[in-house]
Amino acid sequence: MESFFRTHAYLVEHLKAPVRRDLMDEINWKDRMIGIKGARGVGKTTFLLQYVKEHYSPYDHSCLYVTANNFYIQNTGITEFAGEFYHSGGKVLLIDQVYKQPEWSTQLRECYDRYPGLKIIFAGSPVMRLKEENPDLNGIAKSYNLRGFSFREYLNLTCGMQFRSYSLDEIINHHRQIATEIYDKLNPREHFMAYLHHGYYPFFLDKASYSETLLKYMNMMIEVDILLVKQIELKYLAKIKQLFFMLTTSGSSVPNVSQLAQELGMSRATVMHYIKYLEEARLVNMIYSKGDVFPKKPARVLLNNPNLMFSFYPRHFDEHDVLETFFCNALWKDHKVNKHGNLCSFLIDEQVEFKIAEHSTKLKSKAKALYAVNQCDIGEGNQIPLWLFGFLY
Repeated sequence: MESFFRTHAYLVEHLKAPVRRDLMDEINWKDRMIGIKGARGVGKTTFLLQYVKEHYSPYDHSCLYVTANNFYIQNTGITEFAGEFYHSGGKVLLIDQVYKQPEWSTQLRECYDRYPGLKIIFAGSPVMRLKEENPDLNGIAKSYNLRGFSFREYLNLTCGMQFRSYSLDEIINHHRQIATEIYDKLNPREHFMAYLHHGYYPFFLDKASYSETLLKYMNMMIEVDILLVKQIELKYLAKIKQLFFMLTTSGSSVPNVSQLAQELGMSRATVMHYIKYLEEARLVNMIYSKGDVFPKKPARVLLNNPNLMFSFYPRHFDEHDVLETFFCNALWKDHKVNKHGNLCSFLIDEQVEFKIAEHSTKLKSKAKALYAVNQCDIGEGNQIPLWLFGFLY
């Protein structure tokens, strides 16, 4: 155990957490089994270590951070390793990349039953099956999603601000007041395009090429998260990557699943499942019309966030597609997003219609619809600045 404790202490002492994530205060840390899911690159490891740093001394042996792909843990298994830690006085075990361990969910259940005084916090791929999808962890594991930086978090980090988040109701009903208060401190639109290009993933702070790093992570999302977790044969890897690229080049059009299946030499059902896996890996968002759900064909397939769009060379995306991708990604955390009417209209929580627009001056008043306007500093009435939706979390 001593080697694990030394590594743990080193990681906690040398942790550089650029911003404190709001999820830290949303989690009920009293639960015994907590799962943190999130796409590659959003900062899950930093998040776990930040929790440790806030609550424990680096040399407190009652708390331990490990990764499941450690060779010793791979050999002994999570259950036996957790037992060693527990019987040596351990109380909180944090396990990163938990899905790297075979039968990880069964072993976590065994830990829960065998070691009643042990809390386990584990992190891994968003493709992992938790809660109602996993009988081993159903009813005992509380699952949370760690997302990439919101526009608000990006501004707080890069500009040294302390902006708070706002609910959708607050933005709809008080957007002019909120935007005015923000503009008193800085001009958010001066930073908006930079965020759309490279602000979602925390590794934009690294000196390495952002686009190259993002491409590496995107490949790992498919090669490891999808193939490993979903146990798909390696021979299908090229097909999944080809499907992903074909979806990105379809623009705003409704995906033709039958044509995709024909071009890929797969069944229609297989293509739909692969699109679902790409969504679970946080590479795309499937937008359905109201009342439709998987396995029906989605009305739209958008990339998960705008940063992904700028990594496809030499593909140049329509600016409107970028704006819609930002809007849907921002709303997706706490709200249901459906396609509504024409291509630039969305229905939020099956009640509120939003249209994405470039300029407020060209809009006509429509009582039932709200407009998210790109070229807008401070809105008026039913016209809300698009950038303000980046303050939802």
